[in-house]
Amino acid sequence: MRSFLVLAVLFALGCPVQPSDPTKDNAPTETSTTEVKAALKAPENLKPETLILTDEQIASGYIQLFDGESTFGWHSTNDKVEWKADAKTGVLSASGEEIGLLLTDVRFQNYELEVDAKCAPGSNTGLFVHCKADPKKIETDFYEINIADEHPEGYTTGGIVLKAKSEKTYNLGDWMHFKIIVQGSHIQVLIDGEEALDFNDTSQAKLTSGYIALQKRIGDVEFKNIILKPLNLQPLFEGKSLDNWQLVPGGKASFDVTKDQTLLAQGGAGFLETIETYQDFLLQLDAKTLADNVNSGVFFRALQGTEKAPSHGYEMQIDNSIKDGNPKTPANAGSGAIFRRNVARRVVSKDFEWSRITLVADGLTFMAWVNGYPVTDWTDTRAASENPREGSKKEAGHLSLQGHDPGTKIEFKKIEIQPYE
Repeated sequence: MRSFLVLAVLFALGCPVQPSDPTKDNAPTETSTTEVKAALKAPENLKPETLILTDEQIASGYIQLFDGESTFGWHSTNDKVEWKADAKTGVLSASGEEIGLLLTDVRFQNYELEVDAKCAPGSNTGLFVHCKADPKKIETDFYEINIADEHPEGYTTGGIVLKAKSEKTYNLGDWMHFKIIVQGSHIQVLIDGEEALDFNDTSQAKLTSGYIALQKRIGDVEFKNIILKPLNLQPLFEGKSLDNWQLVPGGKASFDVTKDQTLLAQGGAGFLETIETYQDFLLQLDAKTLADNVNSGVFFRALQGTEKAPSHGYEMQIDNSIKDGNPKTPANAGSGAIFRRNVARRVVSKDFEWSRITLVADGLTFMAWVNGYPVTDWTDTRAASENPREGSKKEAGHLSLQGHDPGTKIEFKKIEIQPYE
């Protein structure tokens, strides 16, 4: 009887009741009933102070690559170059005599990138797109949009070094706004709202995806307002049908298209998975939990679900509960976490409100943004396994939406994916 009462309390609270993960590591575990009871109502405003995106930009898919206060989500190619983030000004800077790059931790494919850059006259720096992990050769390893008022071969500001020259002249010293539109090997560069370059690489060495990088070369450099909008995403759920999906057998959850063209999951544990499989990708979706402390998730690189094993994959958590009213202390890993693997650095979304969630799965590194803010940057260093619950997995797998328990009630809409080549 006592066990029954405990389960009843857990169900009523929408609290996790899954069996423990078979892996033996120090992964986060699901919260206890006491912890969930201690989760207080979220503050009215969960927006981080350094988040610069507007509500309209978030809704349209923008994410913030530089959080305005740290190098979270980036890594340096030269430890002697000191990259500093100033939370008061929202500026990322590098100074000194050393040369190096600051690269994103995951790759991107088709997107609009916006960056503000500033450097003194006589400096030489650049913005790199489609950059390889260990770049060596300018000709084959990246496209460098140069920022320099002088160059021995004429590739000054706005030009792509050794690829294409800009016909315009720019004076360094003030903040310059770059908008770089990247679609495959087609690159357009706009500076302060005017087109500086339109280049389409048709060579055999053309690049179609890679890391984004900031360069420190000659002179002190500053960057801010680094944001990205993914382009050319494919719809997985457009609000009308579930043609791209299949129900995992044995579940109790229902997944129904509503009159408002959303996908409603409720009724108990269960999974709805994609028919197709995906390996490396960028995924975006909108989610809204319809009760307090709802637990749900998006699984990826999952084995095809069965009645006995419905969810053997990585799980990006959806759970907005927090401890003591503090968004920096998630009560159950937090929305955007890779569940049982890391804890989101803060909760950015609230129950009963739509949130925009972005996930990039690139090799064994996974990053997630909630409402445009980066909350997860995690690399799986475990031994390889076909089952991500037991080890690391690079191979393609299914995506699936989770109904966790009888307390789960959640809506999804605008589910889109950009598979990486």
